[in-house]
Formats: sequence, C-alpha cells, structure tokens
Amino acid sequence: MQAFTRSPAEIFGYDIRYVIPLFQRPYVWDEELQWAPLWADVRTVAENILNAPVGYLGPQASPHFLGAIVLDQPLVPTGYIAVRNVVDGQQRLTTLQLLLDAAQWVAQQHGAPVDAQALRALVQNTPAITQQRWEIFKVWPTDRDQAAFEAAMDDDQEVPSELAATRIAQAHAFFVKEITAWATATDGPADPVPRIRTLAQTLRDHLKLVVIDLEPGDNAQVIFETLNHRGAPLLAADLMKNFVFQLAGAHDADVVGLYRKYWQDLDSDYWRARVARGRQYVPRVDIFVNHWMVARFLKEVPADRIFTAFRDEVRAGKLEIEPLLADLDAGAKTFATLDSWPVDSAVGQFRYRALQALDSAVVTPLLLWLLRWPEKEMPARQRDKALRSFESWLVRRTLCRLTAKDINRLVLDLLREMNAAGPANAGDVVERYLAAQTADSRVWPSDDVVRTALETEPLYKSLLRARLRMVLEAIEDNRRTAKSEEARCPRGLTVEHVLPQAWREHWTTGITSESDAAERDSLMHTLGNLTLVNGRLNPALSNRPWTDEQALERGLGPTGKRTELAKHSTLKLNADLVHGAATAWDHDLIRARTAELTEAVLEIWPAPQDLAPRAVPAQRDPLPAGDEPSAEGKYQPLTQWLLAQAAEELPITFDDLEDVLGTPLAPSARRHPPYWYSPSNSLGKAIAAAGFKATGVNLNAERLVLRRK
Repeated sequence: MQAFTRSPAEIFGYDIRYVIPLFQRPYVWDEELQWAPLWADVRTVAENILNAPVGYLGPQASPHFLGAIVLDQPLVPTGYIAVRNVVDGQQRLTTLQLLLDAAQWVAQQHGAPVDAQALRALVQNTPAITQQRWEIFKVWPTDRDQAAFEAAMDDDQEVPSELAATRIAQAHAFFVKEITAWATATDGPADPVPRIRTLAQTLRDHLKLVVIDLEPGDNAQVIFETLNHRGAPLLAADLMKNFVFQLAGAHDADVVGLYRKYWQDLDSDYWRARVARGRQYVPRVDIFVNHWMVARFLKEVPADRIFTAFRDEVRAGKLEIEPLLADLDAGAKTFATLDSWPVDSAVGQFRYRALQALDSAVVTPLLLWLLRWPEKEMPARQRDKALRSFESWLVRRTLCRLTAKDINRLVLDLLREMNAAGPANAGDVVERYLAAQTADSRVWPSDDVVRTALETEPLYKSLLRARLRMVLEAIEDNRRTAKSEEARCPRGLTVEHVLPQAWREHWTTGITSESDAAERDSLMHTLGNLTLVNGRLNPALSNRPWTDEQALERGLGPTGKRTELAKHSTLKLNADLVHGAATAWDHDLIRARTAELTEAVLEIWPAPQDLAPRAVPAQRDPLPAGDEPSAEGKYQPLTQWLLAQAAEELPITFDDLEDVLGTPLAPSARRHPPYWYSPSNSLGKAIAAAGFKATGVNLNAERLVLRRK
C-alpha cells in the first residue's frame, strides 16, 4: 500500500467517485463527539489565517490533520469516472462532504460566486460525464444513507420531513447553521465575503488527510480491522459484516443481493440502539450476535471477542457464506420477536421469568436454539418441555439460593447434548440431563429440598424484588381460571408484607417475651407473609392492626389492615388470604400459608420425582444483635439484605432499593452519581458494610450494579 498526505482540493478536485460499500456501517457520527469538534478545529484554522501576517506566499497558518482514509481501486472501464472503494474512513469522508456542501451553500447565499463555485467543484462531478444521477456526487454512501445524503446535498429544495431526523441531514443542517453564524457574526467584519473566502481556502488547502491507497495483493480486511478504532468505535457486528462481505466479494458472490436479503435490517436503528447488559449499555445487535454465535457454534464467546471468534470459526470451518447469513438472519428475526409470544405460552413465560425477572440473559442461546427448528423437526411439546424443565431448574435453584456461577457452562453442555441428539426429543434430553446432575453448582432441587428451604427462608431479604414479584405473580396466575376477568396477573405490582415490618407499632398482641419477638421477626420475610398489591399502600394504613375492631380500639379509624388490603387488591392471592384470616393474622397462619404457597411453587415448577434429595447449602445467619456493621439508621436493612445475597453482581433499580429500605432514597442519590461512590455517607457505609460497592450508576435509567468487592 502507499500512503500520501492530501488536502481536500487534491482528494476531490477532479472528477472521481468515492463509493462506500453497502456492507459498511451507516453514518453514526454526531454533534457532541464529532461535528462540533471538527467545526471548532476548522474555524480555528480559518481565524488563524484571517489574523496571520501576509507573507510572500500568502497568509501563514498550520494545517489541521483530520486522520486517515483507506481506499481500494476497483477496475473501471475506460471512459467512466474514476472510482475508489472506501475501506476505512467513510464517516470522515461523508462528514467532510457535508461540511464542504454546507460551506458552498453559505457562500452562495452570503459570499462571492467564485468562492461558491470553488467549493461546488469539491462536492460535484461534471454533470456532462455522469451516466446515473448519483454519479454527480464525489462521495456516495452506503444504501441506508443514500436518500438522506442526496436530499441534504440538494441545494434547491428542503430536506423531506421523513429524512430530516437522519444524522446525515442533521449534520448538514448543523454545519449550515454554524458557518452562517460565523460568517455573518455581528462582532466581525460587516462584509462576510472575506470570511467566507478564507473558510473556502481553509477547507480546500489547509485540512490534511493521510490517504492510504491499497495495491494489488493488499488485504483490505486486515487493514480495516487495524484501523477500526478511529472516530466512532465500530460495533462487533460492523467488523463481522465487513469481513463476511469482503469474503463473499472475493468469491464473486452477489454481494448486493446477499446484503439486502440477509443483513440490511441489522443496520437499522432498532439493532444499533444501546440496551442494558449488566452495568453496561451495549448495541442490541452485538448482544444478539453474541447469543447467536454460542447457539450456532456451541462454544463460549466472550463479549469482547465476538468478531475474532466469528472470523476464526468461519475460516476454520470454511463455512459457506449464504447458509451462514441465512441462519444469522433467521436468528435475528427470532430474537426481535421474542416479546410477541403470548404471555401464557412456554416461550412467553420463559422470556419473562428467566430472561427478565431472573435476569439470566446467559440462557438466551438455549432459547434461540430451541426456536430455530420448524414444528416438523421439533414438536412444540418437546420445545415447551425443554423450556419448562430449564425454568423449573432455574427457579428452584434461585429459591434455594444455590449458586449461578456455572450456568454458562451448563447451557453450553446442554446445547451440545441437544445438538448431538437432534431436535426431535429436545425436551426429553433437557429434563434427563438436568435430572442427572449431582454437582452442587448444577443439581436440580427436589420437592423436599425446596420445602425445607422455603420453610424458613427470608425471601424478601434474599431475593431481588423483581424475582420475588415474579414468583408471587406466577402463584396468582396459577390460582386464576379461564373465567377470571383478567387471565394473567398484572405486571409491576408491589410486594407487600401482611404482618408489617414495623409490627411493633400496632401488632404486639400475643408477644410476651423476647423469643416471641424473635420468632415474629424470623417469620416476617418468609413466603407466607408476602403478597402483592395493586399500588403502594399508604405506610400508615399498611402498618395498621389486622382487624377493623383493633383499629377502632386504638383510635386509628374504622378500617384495619385486612380491610385495606382487600380494598387495594383484586387478586385471588389476597382474596384467599383475607378469607382465611377473618379475626387474626398470627405465626401459625404465616407458617400454614408458607406451606400452602410452597406447594403452589412446586406445582408451577415441577421436577422429576426421582431426583436425589441433596442438602441445601447453609444460609447466611442473620447478624446477632449488637453485631450490625457500621451502617447508619435507615440504611441498615440494605446491609442486611446484601449480606443475604449469593450473587457476585446485583443489577438493581432505585425502586428496588427503596423497597428493601422501606423508605425513599436521599434526594442526592437521584441527582449526583458521586453520592453512590462516597464511603463517608450513610448509603455508602451500608453498601460497604456488606462487602459490596456501587458501579455503573445510571441516573437516567435509575439503575446501578452492586458488585461484591
């Protein structure tokens, strides 16, 4: 390859077309990171020229370096406009053309015709020698951006409303606005012509790029990968796309046809949008291709090695491009439509319960693998059996507080087992494989193990709120019939204690000793004392005595907690609760309801009856009185709750934390990210006392990740 330093006048000053292949990523530069800094640099050079002393060779000013572009030269028949394919630097070249055209438009409105013509020569080829309308442009972007680019570069008409929100149209409008304001500034010369002439001179001659021309035999893909860190970082999917279509072109495949059939949708805003993955926000397309590759290649694919793993698999397997792209496209359609499955289907339930509520995205490859097969190859009953078996395994282990550290390897092993056996009996394979596991990190808890765990487990403290809410929702769903007004339990309800956490205020009847109080405290967070309500109960109402008579006796108004709970809920869960406790809510009723709801859990998430009974690992004991860590006041419940967690990382929302605390967060926690990281305030002390630290605080999304130190 050959590298030369060139100015825009040298790059665009003759009839030539710089074509961005359609498999390159779309235009992604924005105002904050690229347009505004570029304009600031160009403006500085222009002002330096305006203020520089004039020498023998004209005003002296240092040029501004814009970076590098890599070009490949395809064969073009004699008599046609010269063409260069842009291997790297398409964002830079597109932006430079938009800037030059915006300056040309301002020069046409406020400057001298000669300057407007000089700039027009850098954005348009000679019309007489063009054969297609788009050949007039010096740069021709990838197909997704072509309509917006053509509209933005047309000085004779407004950009259509449907294209005005595109980044290309916005970039052109930004440069027009900034150049106009600078050229016609009231604190500058009254005549804008000198400023515009200086700007034209700057844009033509005082900007520099390194132009790397590839020679025959140069590997365009290797050079592309080496330079991909420039400007806006490339997505893993961008690198994959470039690689696979370069390969397709080398084998004389129909690159345009393959791209439009299999990849074009992946370049849409939906796929490039950033979504939460743990403490990070990652483009949706990169999350998808990571899961798809695990399901496709049956190998672990680290999130930071998606492209290299893909490239190595394609090279080692000598895979055919079209079948590979077809499989990727089918997987993308499956992934994009996961939320369209009925909520009461096995797929819809698995998506909500496993992927969302249990926040176990690592099992997504399993779901993609099961959904890739048509009914004739994998009967729906086998698919559903596989999902329900895995969901049961996952929920039971979560309720028993068993580790999730080995789940990624378990998913891989399951995928290999199913792949070897074929799709026809996938459900049988999953159930048989999970039932045979004996390691602590993989065992499927039996009914007796779950009963033993839930009998005393303080679920309110040991489960994230979304997980606990999902379990109670599933119990409610299980109690509803087809005749219910609503077939499914509403989402987003609040988890409520029946016996309130502040029971000492109005619930001391029958408590005659410290052991009675300790027993009540131990039962307070168990499954039998928890329910769902349609909205947050007023704390004053939530803490009232159970019956109306007790409320009247204490001068608290005409209604007790039982009446208020019935008033705030239409759930079967609460109707049964209120009906079964007409006069009191005591320890025996809590234990009985825990046993009753546990049986519902075992019915919703069944397991093979011949599972080997294995002891549940010892739970963390509550801190003895007087041994609490040095967390202050209202934040002690957070410390206690964190100490009960088994996970290394806890993605959590601000609302979840307020549920744990039973009180609102301090206003500073919602306004200032540093508040979460300070070891000196009460919140920071509570988190540190449990051995955790706050990371990835996002005030807009109101979420963060608590990570074990």
